Amino acid sequence: MDHIERKLSDYIDRLNAEKKPDEHNHPSESDELEELFQTVRKVRSLRDPAMPEPNFQKKLSKSLEVPISHKKPEKFRKWAWVLSMASVAAIIVLMVNLFLPIREANIVNAMEKAFKDVKAYHGTLEIVETNKSGRVVTQAKLDVWADKNGQYYIKGLEGANKNLITANNGQKKWQVQPDKKQVHLFPPFPDAYRFIFELGNEINALTNAMSTKVIGDDTVAGRKAAILEVTPKGGSPYRIWIDKETKLPLQKQTAMHNAIQYKITYTTIDFKKAIPNELLIYQVPTGFTEINTNPEQLVNDIDEAEKTVGFALKLPKAIPVGYSQDHLAILLDKKLVKIYYKSQDKEKTIIVAEGKTNSKFRPVPNAILGKIYNEIAEVQSPVQEEVGVLSGGSVYPGSSNINSIRWQHSGVEFAVVGNSSIKELTAFTNALTNSDLIIPAMDGAATKPQVEVPYDLTVEKNDQKSVDAGSSPWRLDPAFTSQVFVSLQLSPEGITGDYPIDTKDLNISYNDGKKAILEVNSEKSPITKVYLKRLVRQDSTGIWTVVGFDRINQ
Repeated sequence: MDHIERKLSDYIDRLNAEKKPDEHNHPSESDELEELFQTVRKVRSLRDPAMPEPNFQKKLSKSLEVPISHKKPEKFRKWAWVLSMASVAAIIVLMVNLFLPIREANIVNAMEKAFKDVKAYHGTLEIVETNKSGRVVTQAKLDVWADKNGQYYIKGLEGANKNLITANNGQKKWQVQPDKKQVHLFPPFPDAYRFIFELGNEINALTNAMSTKVIGDDTVAGRKAAILEVTPKGGSPYRIWIDKETKLPLQKQTAMHNAIQYKITYTTIDFKKAIPNELLIYQVPTGFTEINTNPEQLVNDIDEAEKTVGFALKLPKAIPVGYSQDHLAILLDKKLVKIYYKSQDKEKTIIVAEGKTNSKFRPVPNAILGKIYNEIAEVQSPVQEEVGVLSGGSVYPGSSNINSIRWQHSGVEFAVVGNSSIKELTAFTNALTNSDLIIPAMDGAATKPQVEVPYDLTVEKNDQKSVDAGSSPWRLDPAFTSQVFVSLQLSPEGITGDYPIDTKDLNISYNDGKKAILEVNSEKSPITKVYLKRLVRQDSTGIWTVVGFDRINQ
């Protein structure tokens, strides 16, 4: 054993001196020694491994110390180094096994990383419908071109929309309808629904999902794929197939809704440097009529915009880090200005919209309420309804997750909207107003109604499932939920015709996304306030439940 130890010690010394050991050119005298040499070489190749903390290796080496004679300190240090590095190697091997791409522990990160390298892609997309009885029908086949800048070109190959072309080059969005010999122009912003099964959207959905789980392997269009079961924050679980080679989505199977299930598949897909230029050039074919539904006009600078709309614009004191101004646009018929800001990676767009108004500010019923300048501000996350300056067009996000902050001040309505987080939108809002957006908290006394309304949580959970499946969507709106409740108090036998209480009679005085209070302003109603909560799910997909009310003091 002393001989083997000496041989191994000399071998380590040669490696540490950056010299080639003699044993590299000659076979070892024993299989045992050769195996030790191989182990040392492998460990030696792991130079500067990433440690959880700077003194990790020192602690690990110390933890491996064993009683040893002081007569062999040099050999001990070498053996301790081998043991320490071998332990580190074992840990690294374990981490590699745990975090291999396509393993569920890191599959979403692998997809995000892979998509960052994608500039554009071209594929054939097939949409197949299956009903509850098992009948399968191919609904459509599409020729799809898309890039990371939000540009795309889609042409129907089969199905009801055969030969229909939809394109967006960032400046214009248009649709060529051969059957009508028309070309329809649409605002390029917003364009939340680009096309079905857009890779960026799918990866964003996985990132925000409650859970993902690898449940098996399959082959899709000749490519080996992992099957991922996804449980979103709202709605039912679905499945998505991830290409093991590219780490990108290939196929998606939706949950069964209303006895229909869809499977969307890229039967072919290739990754390109760009979309062919000729596909993104807008032109009206001979004999076609242009239907212009986009009144937006680009202008050169703020001065030109102000002269056109007739009022002074507010600009952010400092543009938040990571963004730069992109372009300016005006909507002449609405006297509305939109200032576009792009993130450095061009994947996020935030628009500051400003327009003159004479109407009273009415927030969307489902919005969270904050305050700016001690005036009501509406926060929608995501945007459920486009009103006021938002209805003049918002933002091209590349995804359906559009958020907004909207308020009025001194006769001008403002909105900050985009496919970015509320935190980033708030940074723009604060820079624009030189004030802070405040979401006021409600004290306990203010949330206690005079009369409590009992509820059954099991019933509420079942109602939530029904709404998720498409039934009773009014439960997602606190105003409509309150309208039904108050109207039934007035007509307990049932409601025929119009509701006795109109939604215009309801005013939201508080909404933090989880709790809401609505004031009832109607002489018909003995109820003055309605208290609601989201009991099952505290996000935009959660239903509202009436938990109490106040009535007129007799």
